[in-house]
Amino acid sequence: MNWKEVLDLLEKGEIRAAQKVDGKWQANTTVKEAILAAFKDGTNIDMVDSNYKGFVDKHNIPPQTFTPDRKVRLVPGGSSVRRGSYVAEGVIIMPPAYINIGAFVDTGSMVDSHALVGSCAQVGKNVHLSAAVQLGGVLEPIGLAPVVIEDNCFIGAGAVIVEGVQVLKGAVIAPGVILSKGTPVYDAVNEKMLDSKNLVIPENAVVVPGSRPVSSSLTWAKEQGLSLNCAVIVKYRDEKTDGSLELEQFLR
Repeated sequence: MNWKEVLDLLEKGEIRAAQKVDGKWQANTTVKEAILAAFKDGTNIDMVDSNYKGFVDKHNIPPQTFTPDRKVRLVPGGSSVRRGSYVAEGVIIMPPAYINIGAFVDTGSMVDSHALVGSCAQVGKNVHLSAAVQLGGVLEPIGLAPVVIEDNCFIGAGAVIVEGVQVLKGAVIAPGVILSKGTPVYDAVNEKMLDSKNLVIPENAVVVPGSRPVSSSLTWAKEQGLSLNCAVIVKYRDEKTDGSLELEQFLR
């Protein structure tokens, strides 16, 4: 397939930039190679002949347009969904938000104001991406899996999830949490530290911002009482947690 065929299939949701194989998310290298080929073949143009006068981008990767037939609520105010991304029926996009090429947003999810769904990021069903959430994108290296947010997750305001971190079904990420391969995550319930090289947040985990003492080798920093950022799993989702998240249904 050429890159145009791949982008068309991505927009229809018939192929994805990543898929779960034997319980683990893996990058679809064919898709990522096609996206990079599209960028290479593209020429920067002034989009004067479109609805985006005054903007400059690759001529072959324009923003998508929406009609009521798509059954997506794209609220006015500066949001953009780029060519080659998939937005399913029932998705709500609040302004301004951006969904980049190769991304996948499944049914019933909400992308709130100032949220970013980066290139190839995967968002499951009934996910709430709160205001200013940042999901990192990744095209290179080709084999690196993108950020994945599975079904029924709640991602709190200002949370940042990057470097291919995976958040499994039903997890709740509190406002302000930063998840990256360089940020330790401690499971205070099961008394262990998660694998930072392949960071996967377990199903139904409730993750909050935390801090940890600096290394003993950093004597001066320790004397100053400094601490470093981390994230902590403080519980696993229960009825009380579910009740606190029901309000979003009134927005639909």
